[in-house]
Amino acid sequence: MSGRKQFDVGAALDQAMHVFWQRGYADASLDALGSATGLGRGSLYGTFGTKDALFRQCLDRYASVYGARYEQALTAHPGDPVRAVEAFFDVTLSRIADPSVPMGCLIAQSAAQSPTLKEENNARVRGLLDLQRQRVRTALTHPSADARTLDELATFVVAVNQSLAVLSRAGASDTELHSVARLACTTVADTLGRAAEPEGVARG
Repeated sequence: MSGRKQFDVGAALDQAMHVFWQRGYADASLDALGSATGLGRGSLYGTFGTKDALFRQCLDRYASVYGARYEQALTAHPGDPVRAVEAFFDVTLSRIADPSVPMGCLIAQSAAQSPTLKEENNARVRGLLDLQRQRVRTALTHPSADARTLDELATFVVAVNQSLAVLSRAGASDTELHSVARLACTTVADTLGRAAEPEGVARG
C-alpha cells in the first residue's frame, strides 16, 4: 500500500540504539546509522526526525528495556535492601556479559560525552540517571537509617553501577566486575548495620 513503511520501526530503533551505544553520540554518523538500520537518510529523517530526536528515542528505548529489569530486581526483595542491591547489580553484570549487545551502558556512554550533546539530550541523560537513583532509593528502606544516609547510599550504588559499565569497556574481567559489585554490597550492608546499632555502642 502506498505510503506504508516497509520495515520494522522497532527493529530499526534497536539497531540505531546499538550504534549510539557502541560509538557514542558524536561518532554515530548518519552513514553508520543508515548502514545499521538499512535506511537511507530520507527514511531516517522521515521516521525518526533529526539525529538528536533519534538519539532521544534510543535513550528512551534503552531506559524502557533495562529500567523494567532494574525495577523488577529492586522490588523482588521487599525488606531486604542489600539483596535488592545485589539483584540490581546482577542486571548490569548480565547485560555486560550478553554478547548480543555492545559493552558498557548507553547512559554512561552518553553522560561521558555530555559536552557533545545538546541541552535537551543532556537533560534526558540526567533525568534517566536520576530515575535510576530514585529506584534504588526506594529499595533502600531501613527503619534505623536516616534519610540522608539512605540518599547517599542510593547515589553510591548508582555511581558503582555506572563504573561497572565504564570498567567493562576498558577491558575489566568478569571476576573484577563481580568483585566491585560484591564490595559495594558489603559497603551497603555495613552502612545499614551501623545505622541499626544503638547510640554509644562502639564496634570492636
